[in-house]
Amino acid sequence: MTKSLSTLLLVWLGTMSGMVSAAEPAVSDEARSPQAATPEAEVKPNRNDNANVRKGSNANKMEKVTVTGGRLSDLDERRLSTASKLVFGREELDRNGDSTVGEILKHLPGVTIGGRPGRGGEIRMRGLGNGYTQILINGERAPRGFSMDSLSPDQIERIEVIRGPVAEYSTQAIAGTINIVLREEVQLNQTQLRLSDGIEQGRNAPNLSVTYPGQIGSLSYLLSGSVFQNRQKDFVVTDNQGFDPQGQASLNQEVVDDSERRTHGIHFTPRFNYRFDNGDSLMFQPFVMQSQSRTQGISQLSQSVGPTPPYAAANWTGSSDSSMLRSFGNWQHRFDDNARLNLKFGMGASRSDSSTLRAQYDGNGTLLDRLVDTNAVRDQTASIGGKYTTPLGEGHVLGFGWDGEWGRRTQTRVSLDNGSAQFPDSGEDLNANTRRLAAFMQDEWEINAQWSTYLGLRWEGIHTASTTTAATLANESAVWSPVLHGVWRIPGSPKDQLRMSLTHSYRAPSLADLIALPALSRLNSPTSPDRIGNPALKPELATGMDFAFEHYLERSGIFSANAFIRSIDNLMRRQTTLQPAINGARWVSAPINIHHAITGGIELEAKFQLIEFVENAPAIEFRSNYSRFWSRVDDIPGPNNRLDQQPRQTANLGVDYRLASVPLTLGGNLNWTPAYVVQTSESQTARAGVKRQVDIYGLWKFTPNTQLRISANNLLHHDYLTGSSMATGSVNQLAAVSARTFTTLMARLEIKI
Repeated sequence: MTKSLSTLLLVWLGTMSGMVSAAEPAVSDEARSPQAATPEAEVKPNRNDNANVRKGSNANKMEKVTVTGGRLSDLDERRLSTASKLVFGREELDRNGDSTVGEILKHLPGVTIGGRPGRGGEIRMRGLGNGYTQILINGERAPRGFSMDSLSPDQIERIEVIRGPVAEYSTQAIAGTINIVLREEVQLNQTQLRLSDGIEQGRNAPNLSVTYPGQIGSLSYLLSGSVFQNRQKDFVVTDNQGFDPQGQASLNQEVVDDSERRTHGIHFTPRFNYRFDNGDSLMFQPFVMQSQSRTQGISQLSQSVGPTPPYAAANWTGSSDSSMLRSFGNWQHRFDDNARLNLKFGMGASRSDSSTLRAQYDGNGTLLDRLVDTNAVRDQTASIGGKYTTPLGEGHVLGFGWDGEWGRRTQTRVSLDNGSAQFPDSGEDLNANTRRLAAFMQDEWEINAQWSTYLGLRWEGIHTASTTTAATLANESAVWSPVLHGVWRIPGSPKDQLRMSLTHSYRAPSLADLIALPALSRLNSPTSPDRIGNPALKPELATGMDFAFEHYLERSGIFSANAFIRSIDNLMRRQTTLQPAINGARWVSAPINIHHAITGGIELEAKFQLIEFVENAPAIEFRSNYSRFWSRVDDIPGPNNRLDQQPRQTANLGVDYRLASVPLTLGGNLNWTPAYVVQTSESQTARAGVKRQVDIYGLWKFTPNTQLRISANNLLHHDYLTGSSMATGSVNQLAAVSARTFTTLMARLEIKI
């Protein structure tokens, strides 16, 4: 069936392009010529042909192909991929000396980070909020509760940004996929040592990272690890205002929170590769993380209008202790006919314990409430999958595969107010089980020198069940996802190509949205509600189209324009209502499905060296991207009925200058997201203020193996402003939050031994 579909597509493409018959190496390892299809070798373009592996206008004239043992360059890998994939290796990851993965990602085209600068947040593509962007680690879905900011950038080999879903990975990627590839082999068997220290408001954040490669016979290994410590201060002011139906002030309240957090931990990510005599290879990579944090803070509440406040002053202490062990394995076997079998497996376990003790006082210093909140979470996961690929001819590969993942969570949460439970299941165990099964097929075909196609189909089913003393709940979903990607390389313009995609993807409800225990708000209100789950949620389903034009330059540069549109059904939104509770009615936020939304956008990117256009120009490189987004939610009135947390536009500009007279490189980056307002329901709105981040760095190379990087991030350190409001016939309340941000200075010494 797949081959017949490809044949039909070939006929249609031939009508469009005149059917240029010359063949070309395909876009994946499997689709390349048999001579190059080995784990050690990649087909690299001939430099004499402007980095393009192409046939000329004469179909009988063979182009020179160079077989090397190295990986394709980031830009070549992007150009040769049929599905739109951006690759960023160590050079890009090290450029600005960023201390977290989130700080790195915010520089990449189409990627934004939620929350205030320097404190991490949701990773978003195309402006879409939580859950729309799929995060993978070594091609596997990140474990529940995993924070990307807890991963040290030194443990990463490269980052892949995939704009459209592909059948091989889960299609839970309406906005796209970000794949974090952990450290692989280091060339030249060099030990790498990185020692850094960041300073924020006089608080140090030292980090030591080491990578040590080696080989024993057929076994090669890379030992990579880091230890770190971080101290951060937070200062947040919240203004709450309310009005009665006549417009008179019913509430005027200010809350000032001042806290400090200290975190320390260790990461260890060794990698082992064994090559058998028959050519098979086995890779195994465990991933160990352990961290502890301690927080203490004070809160002051002042109120001039309104009912008696719950407290006037409060202090709290908190602690968190988490650890995670995750392993990835991969076995590859090649058959005599150049078919391949790739089996993968993984397992993991994690634990997280947190506790908070909060004491609240009245204006005279008398103790009013003693609040205790403890949370213990245990997760276990196991996964297995495989992929079989077989060549159907020159540059044509058919593949089949499957995935299975099983998870179990045990959670015990206790919330007490002066010794009394704050919700019915406080102290009871929550047991949750998830099962995800998937099967896929894909057909990758390098039709001719101009056309490449990728046809894929994936079925994925998810079962979630939870048990408490009160009830047993279950949720099931199954989704078919056909995907089509195509690339047309413009005849006569070897550096230009067009991309087209038609895809079906989805967003599954998270475990927290389905069956979470209540998350209680200390100052419960319409703008600060409790949060619960909804076991009846359905997955969002999206049909999308993408179109892109790419122009590649001589010196590793690119100009590109990408347009996309997504039509989303069963949209999930949170709705806030007043619900009965143990100690009286409380405002509660719960997710629901509301119907349909549509979103689209344009993403522009320019990356080039100045010498590309100006002869004898200094060694200056520009990196820039700009995105403009539109969206509309049908069941919510305008004018700001947009998808939640989606800004209207974002922009990023970076410049690097390598001095000729001294071994010094200077650079900087400006990241901008304007303010925006979103109508989240008929009665609720959310808003976010403008974000402007300026980062600069300097890199001095003492020797080829020793360099010092000095950087300053978030130089403007503007306060980050957010807000929310609810307006109904009887309730009219708004909250404005101002969070202070800080400049971080960092020095990092990098040594290769």
